[in-house]
Amino acid sequence: MGLRPSKSSIVEPRKNYRFAFGSWLTAASHTGRDMSTQGSTSTAVEPTIAKRRGGRILFASVAAQSIEYYDFLIYGTAASLVLNDLFFPSGNSLSSTLATFATFAVGFAGRPIGAAIFGHFGDKFGRKPALLAAMLLMAVSSTLIGLLPTYSAIGVTAPILLVILRMAQGISVGGHFSGATLLALESAPPKRRGLFGSLPQLGVIVGMVAGTLVFLLMSNVTTSDQFSAWGWRIPFLLSVLMFPLAYFVHRFIEDTPEFHNANEKMADKKRSAPRSSVIQVLRHPKQVLLVAFTFLPAGISFYVIVTGLLHYATHDLHVSRNAMLTVVMISMVPFTVATVGFAWLSDIVGRRKVYAAGAVFAGAWAFALFPLVETRSFGLILLAACVGQLGVGAMFGPGTALFAEAFPPNVRYSGSAIGNQLANIVGAGLAPFIMVALLAATHTSVSVAAYMAVASIVSLLAVALIRIPGEESES
Repeated sequence: MGLRPSKSSIVEPRKNYRFAFGSWLTAASHTGRDMSTQGSTSTAVEPTIAKRRGGRILFASVAAQSIEYYDFLIYGTAASLVLNDLFFPSGNSLSSTLATFATFAVGFAGRPIGAAIFGHFGDKFGRKPALLAAMLLMAVSSTLIGLLPTYSAIGVTAPILLVILRMAQGISVGGHFSGATLLALESAPPKRRGLFGSLPQLGVIVGMVAGTLVFLLMSNVTTSDQFSAWGWRIPFLLSVLMFPLAYFVHRFIEDTPEFHNANEKMADKKRSAPRSSVIQVLRHPKQVLLVAFTFLPAGISFYVIVTGLLHYATHDLHVSRNAMLTVVMISMVPFTVATVGFAWLSDIVGRRKVYAAGAVFAGAWAFALFPLVETRSFGLILLAACVGQLGVGAMFGPGTALFAEAFPPNVRYSGSAIGNQLANIVGAGLAPFIMVALLAATHTSVSVAAYMAVASIVSLLAVALIRIPGEESES
């Protein structure tokens, strides 16, 4: 009897320091449970506490997503403007550009790895600790990119280190995206999950606008030589702002009630179930693949507009760099409105219908997008990007809840993250590379529009087949 641990010692994870995630989860879970057992006084203030907790969670989710995507997306801007000459010097401009966008795609290749790693720990230990680890990884890798010597200083070591750090960025985003969105979505009222799940997506917009503004500022306050020498580094060095935000999440944010409930329900099944939620998800890959195919046009359209067009217009059409950076920044406004608005609409009419409409619109608009950009008129280029972002927002908005609800809570982090990030490998990550390659091979932008339209058709087929448990109740 003395060798058999008591029941209380079995469930007390504070004494198990085999992994740091466990201790992080313990602090959050015990805080929440202590509040629920304070008697009538606690019951009286429970709505106020819940509202304050929900506000903190939404702030943390949006802020974390903002800095995370600021870090991830400024690489695309730098790749379009300067990295090809600094890290991949070549007598052939096309070869340098393709090499640079290949490293851009490497970041997306790392995202499924991050989805698997952080998905496992997010389903096992909690959304919060997995999110924290992803945030810290991004802060370190992005800051190091800003300090990295170029090819002229250390030779071939420079692009190798750049690829490694870009991969680390991708691993971080692969785990971070689902952590931030699930914190918000699983803390939402039942009839507002689409809206709450879309709010962390605002971080994508904030991160994109902030990154564009910083690049625009550095472009205006430096000469061309100064920008190439050190100006491009400043946006990456600002990534240190992630560290105080990580402390805020660690100190003030609790994990979601839905995670705790699912964890308790699965406690009796742990001996017979696979140890990893990733393994459970991959044993039934159909749902993961359908999520991936569904998300294809959202990622492709977004990165064609914010990265591919930036390179195409400045290098091939000779539109000014500042004009295109301004277009990208302003296009985030309709993207924001569409993301939140269509997410709200999906709570009323259903995720599937809204998402499918967005995919149809994005595929059709692709054939108007490039002719408008090729006019070289700032107003028409702005129109092309802004209208295109409406279709992207119609997919991003309901997509978060759609993909999360495709999986039960005990494997939700892994399932939604892996499906989403697989789409980002074959879709978003390769979109600028494929766009440049198609333009070089066909000498017409119609080929790129067709590529975007095919992605939308594939998405429509997938969204028709994806199974959403309890879908009939969402409207």
